[in-house]
Amino acid sequence: MARPPAVLDRARSTILPALRQATARLSPELRRSSEYHLGWIDVDGRPIEAGAGKHVRAALALLSAAAVGADEAVAVPGAVAVELVHNFSLMHDDVIDDDRERRHRPTVWAAFGVGQAITAGDALATLAMQVLLDEGTPGAVRGASVLADATSRLIAGETVDIAFETRDDVTWDECIEMSNAKTGALLGCAASLGAVLAGVDGERVARLNDYGLHLGLAFQAVDDILGIWGQTATTGKPVWSDLRQQKKTLPITAALARADGHRDELRLLLAASRDDEDAAARAADLIEKWGGREATEQAAAEHFDSALAALDAAEPEPGAKTELLEVARFVVERET
Repeated sequence: MARPPAVLDRARSTILPALRQATARLSPELRRSSEYHLGWIDVDGRPIEAGAGKHVRAALALLSAAAVGADEAVAVPGAVAVELVHNFSLMHDDVIDDDRERRHRPTVWAAFGVGQAITAGDALATLAMQVLLDEGTPGAVRGASVLADATSRLIAGETVDIAFETRDDVTWDECIEMSNAKTGALLGCAASLGAVLAGVDGERVARLNDYGLHLGLAFQAVDDILGIWGQTATTGKPVWSDLRQQKKTLPITAALARADGHRDELRLLLAASRDDEDAAARAADLIEKWGGREATEQAAAEHFDSALAALDAAEPEPGAKTELLEVARFVVERET
């Protein structure tokens, strides 16, 4: 398992005071469920020391400011905002996917109800924009626009992902396009938002965005692998979770394209996987046999390489470049 780079801990420590200040603006009910989701309190409201998430997006936002020679402090509002949007999407994803556990404890909807998870997620998305716009600088206004666009693409990608669950003809290219929106858009935004807040525009910002976008596609490819073959003890989700939820992810679409005369057999097993563990286990074996896992691992490696090429093109400051490389390696080597 890849060890999280030190920059992720630094990002968490850097943004935590501002993130707590932001959530303090929520109504008591929304604040409680949001702080529970963020790992700051238990279900009864008692403080805990855990703290949820790896803060990859926050780290990217901070490093994108450093990459263009600015102080990371200028990117703190952006780092907070992207973390709020990311966590809004997780709250809603858990409702959509009927996931009762995240990070080894009940999800917000399982603990507080579906309505609370939806409204708390909405509140975090709105709060993200408020955090940026309250800065009042031209860079912050532009940053809010960039984040709003990424959020819109994220939501569109999630909608397509839901639609895929009832289709048998999803292609590899469609799956890549969906991942580009659902995951790539927000990481691309995070990886360039700090530079935007620092007042930088043009080619360097575009290349930092490309770095994050390709990193997001690599991230999603790894996530798709874990969604079938990841272990509950490390992922915090049931084994074969994507099969149970009837997802059409990269390994599944790749295997279906290569299954030839066995395509109908695999489709029947995938349909039965919702309620049948034996069918899910057999489907996972066949997806691997017909190259779904290998193709997805190759896609992760290719987008990792594309991310590094875009990072080189952005000509970042040496220290920031080193840490951006560390984050990229962690993303593609992680097991959770």
